[in-house]
Amino acid sequence: MTHPFELNPKDLEANLEAMVDVTFRELQSQFLVLPKSDSFVEYRDFQDAYEVLKRNMRAFEVLKEDAVWTALREDALCLVVLRTILGMTPAEWAEIARQEKGSDVSTGNARDIDVEVRRARHCLAKPKPESLKEKRISALVSVAVEHIYRGAPPGAESTVHRLAKVDTEKGGASLRHVSSEHVPYPVLLYERYLGRPFASYRDSISGLVGDVMESAIEAQLRAARITFRKTGRAERIPGFDQAPDFFVPTEFSPSVIIEAKISGDDGTSRDKVARIIRLAQMRDGALKKKKIDVEVVACIDGRGFGVRRQDMRDMLRATKGKIFTLATIGQLVANTRLSRFRST
Repeated sequence: MTHPFELNPKDLEANLEAMVDVTFRELQSQFLVLPKSDSFVEYRDFQDAYEVLKRNMRAFEVLKEDAVWTALREDALCLVVLRTILGMTPAEWAEIARQEKGSDVSTGNARDIDVEVRRARHCLAKPKPESLKEKRISALVSVAVEHIYRGAPPGAESTVHRLAKVDTEKGGASLRHVSSEHVPYPVLLYERYLGRPFASYRDSISGLVGDVMESAIEAQLRAARITFRKTGRAERIPGFDQAPDFFVPTEFSPSVIIEAKISGDDGTSRDKVARIIRLAQMRDGALKKKKIDVEVVACIDGRGFGVRRQDMRDMLRATKGKIFTLATIGQLVANTRLSRFRST
């Protein structure tokens, strides 16, 4: 099968629709595999923390703040367990703590705390009640305990309360029931339907999803011992109003620039298509005026890029066919100017 990166510009234009189809077929959905961050919690660790919280709260008979704090001193990951019982994101938890407790805990504070307790499970072992962090955690714990104790209030027929869950709907009684009895599997599946499996974790590592492609590119460059410069997030590069993800060999005299993008939906893909086209415009405009001859390469994947044919046509033309997916990343070096810098 011929790929667009194997064609010269004339043949690419003559076979543009076929090359759109080829690229579409190679795009892979990124739903089944997520990058594992250093704060990812394995099920065994989550279960251990759950048991610590359950034991210190006497099988959830004691729904009190001091019982939660005793558990947190033993294992800070209990804070994440408490949040999942509450059924809220760190940002939502912070919001109700601000509203009901007058806390100054911001969305950023709550997320930072959530990450910290996942990374360092003994970070709360030494009491520091006067510290700003522990005061914020106290507000979060207090509002969580109160809501879990009360359960879901009656609501209008057209609404559903966030605490109307199998483990919190009737307050402590619901929590004690699910912790001591075998919960029917359909109930668990329904809870997953409401919350989407991995949704919270996926949101927390959204910034790492693109790293899957960047890591694949970096592996190819390192294997060929090619000199390259990988830019940081939102890094400013003199002479570039938009910095690509990779320069080869350097940003001072680039021969190849690579943009790496993964898109799971057609909404975000539009912005990413625009970035790739913008780099091509710079190649043909400002860089050309400076007599810098650079090749623009796009490494893309995800179903978001497979929605609009015109977007793919535009990208193929802008990159002169130099588009690679995770399925073809192994052909990156051989089919671009990168081959000139190979040291193997």
